[in-house]
Amino acid sequence: MMRLPRCFSISVPVFLLAACTVGPKYQRPKTDIPGGYRGVPATTPVAASSESLGDAKWWDIFQDEQLQSLIRTALQQNYDVRIAAERVLAAQAQLRIARSDQYPSAGVGIGGTTQRQAASPLAPAYRWDYMQVGGAASWDIDFWGKYRKATEAARANLAQTEWGKRAVVSTLVANVASAYFRLRALDLNLEITQRTLASRQESLRLTELLADQGAASMVDVRQAEQLVYVASATLPDLERQIEQEENYVRLLLAENPGPVTRGHSLTEQARPPAVPAGLPSQLLERRSDIQEAEQQLIAANAQIGVARAAYFPSISLTGTFGFMSSALADLFTKPAGTWNVAASVAQPLFTAGKLQANVRLAEAQQQQALLAYQQTIQSAFRDVSDALVAYQKTREAREQQELLAAAAQDSARLAHVRYDGGSTAYLEVLTNETNYLTAELVLSQARLNEMLSLVQIYSALGGGWQQ
Repeated sequence: MMRLPRCFSISVPVFLLAACTVGPKYQRPKTDIPGGYRGVPATTPVAASSESLGDAKWWDIFQDEQLQSLIRTALQQNYDVRIAAERVLAAQAQLRIARSDQYPSAGVGIGGTTQRQAASPLAPAYRWDYMQVGGAASWDIDFWGKYRKATEAARANLAQTEWGKRAVVSTLVANVASAYFRLRALDLNLEITQRTLASRQESLRLTELLADQGAASMVDVRQAEQLVYVASATLPDLERQIEQEENYVRLLLAENPGPVTRGHSLTEQARPPAVPAGLPSQLLERRSDIQEAEQQLIAANAQIGVARAAYFPSISLTGTFGFMSSALADLFTKPAGTWNVAASVAQPLFTAGKLQANVRLAEAQQQQALLAYQQTIQSAFRDVSDALVAYQKTREAREQQELLAAAAQDSARLAHVRYDGGSTAYLEVLTNETNYLTAELVLSQARLNEMLSLVQIYSALGGGWQQ
């Protein structure tokens, strides 16, 4: 015997059955949420633990006005954002379609018929003209909540696409910011290399003068030339990378390849000394991918009710009404009126296991959505912890690299002083100049890594979609 819903009882009037629904009611699954994030510095005050960088607006995080202008343009023109907006409109239409099944449908029509029969041995010739005006209505009564569950699923799908659009916006903000910081890092590398090249060219000129006067050897000249060629050989590759990065930024803005206006240099970009992570429980409400996964779970849960409702009878009401007459003057008179009302009940008896398989399919899909939801949450916690430790360690690395670059600069200066005083060979200058250029480029990369880790932690905490 098939188990009926609890609200069903033989003693209950039929009209109360409209309140019955089959299928599980959605409840948010229990999730193992840690008490705090790994990677949060021990010096972070407890009172500020509820504050999170993810709650801040993106224009408060990225304070470069030119970067803000690029992000605003991208949000208006980017194709991914516009495609996501169209997905939301499509989901809204799907919701209206699903919700319309809960209500009766009706229509009207008008028509005319002329029929002529030629004479025959059995019947005389005749002609029959008549007109008809009428309407029809039908209603598939949602006793078991099949259409209500389908509407619930469609509503969850709409929410999923809305959160999906927010995820696209958040990703776009992070991509534009990261590309801009990479571009400014390349600009800094180009500036360092050009400054170094100019300094080395001047050093080569002076070395050649000394060689002409017999105060320096040709080995010194060749070593000075090596320094010049190392710097000059780096310039074309940097220029290539800059132009390609500009093209990528323009692509994010949905514009043709071209130059990109700059704002603050990489060294002038604002970097918060501390990053509040907030409570892990707040991440479930802020991260777009977690919200997407939960809405997908809600939709899958509702589809179980749709599948189970197929076990029960389908009850339909249909009716037609109107007027039919051979004379237009008599069309709307009482004798010309016609109507018809019918009710039908259809109960599936044998489907070769199809209904049961549909229920099992819906339940399996719901379990898949549940596991995906739990996996998304754990991945989000890992993203935040990775980003926290990345920002902290890249900041420490940048500070140490600044000390290294300063030491390398002073060492190169002293090597020049010693060489000019005749205390050492030019090889010492060559070594220290190479070390100084490398230290400066590594420092530029360290500054870039720090800014990229800031973008990473802001995105990991679910920020960027707030408008």
